[in-house]
Amino acid sequence: MSPDADDVLRQTVAELAGGKGCSWAGIFFVEDGALVLGPEAGAANEGRRRSVPVMWKGDKVAELAVDGEVDQARLEQVAAEIADLCLVGWDTGGEAWEP
Repeated sequence: MSPDADDVLRQTVAELAGGKGCSWAGIFFVEDGALVLGPEAGAANEGRRRSVPVMWKGDKVAELAVDGEVDQARLEQVAAEIADLCLVGWDTGGEAWEP
């Protein structure tokens, strides 16, 4: 049985926040044109926050954010890996998708 998308996203932010130099990680979902915080882990330090867009078929569906030092290429890779999973709360306009 495949893990639930929410479980995978929670595990993803926990792993990022648990890494050396990173105190917090979270995923902000795009809902009605606004960013809404979803799964998060660690202790926030917004002064050190960086984020990358999570894109699905050219549309921004979420943002992956971290507080601390995480390699930019690693953030972009993780964002690409979780893109399908971030569609849970996003309107695909009736287009079928599989995580």
